[in-house]
Amino acid sequence: MSVTVFIPARYASSRYPGKPLVDLTGATGRKASLIQRSWEAAQGIPGVDDVYVLTDDDRIADATRAFGGAVLMTSSAARNGTERCAEGLAQLDTAPEIIVNLQGDAPLTPAWFLEALIAHMQANPDAQMATPVLRTDAETLENFVTDRKEGRVGGTTAVIRGDGTALYFSKEVLPHVASLTKPPEVWHHVGVYAYRPAALDAYAGWPEGPLERAEGLEQLRFLENGWPVACVPVDARGRVFWELNNPVDVARIEAVLKKEGIA
Repeated sequence: MSVTVFIPARYASSRYPGKPLVDLTGATGRKASLIQRSWEAAQGIPGVDDVYVLTDDDRIADATRAFGGAVLMTSSAARNGTERCAEGLAQLDTAPEIIVNLQGDAPLTPAWFLEALIAHMQANPDAQMATPVLRTDAETLENFVTDRKEGRVGGTTAVIRGDGTALYFSKEVLPHVASLTKPPEVWHHVGVYAYRPAALDAYAGWPEGPLERAEGLEQLRFLENGWPVACVPVDARGRVFWELNNPVDVARIEAVLKKEGIA
């Protein structure tokens, strides 16, 4: 199946304006912007035909072209990455069979996460939309709980039905963690999505829902409109997965880059 990766990126983030252009220092001391590191991560995914950065900002577009990336300009009206992906899809001459939305703030996303997501879509032709989930390790769970106690909105958790589809996603830590000594099983939602073209077309026609608006989570629009979201469990293989949501996350991500020997 043909696979295209879209990397939505916007400059005007409410929590961290300009974060796609923030430099991250790797293991060798090389500095590369967040958007470049996200693009480099996409290049390491087997079976991908094309990779595009989607943005409405000339600064991000210019930076992407400078390191050799391809850009599709989208409108400033796009409220989230999925809407931006729908706009990007409309610009392609031929629609790919699978579109992967790799968030531009998640450069630590391992290639095998996306391989598992693509494999799920290939093996389940009825699946219209899927996303990876990860059992939280002790370090990540502690970061989640610390962020919420200190008033920061960080990673996203997923509550999963018995059939493997999502019941809910939240910026809160769900289920509630009363103690880190004996915590419940918490699923960390990995901010990556795979869609069929029909799913993106449908999404673009729906209004923003109240839960999506309250949580700031685009995938809730599918749930609010009765479309199942398949949750694909992935294994971190010892790697700490973390997104760049707040300035404090820069040091967290750089620590992993150095630990993993990522230049």
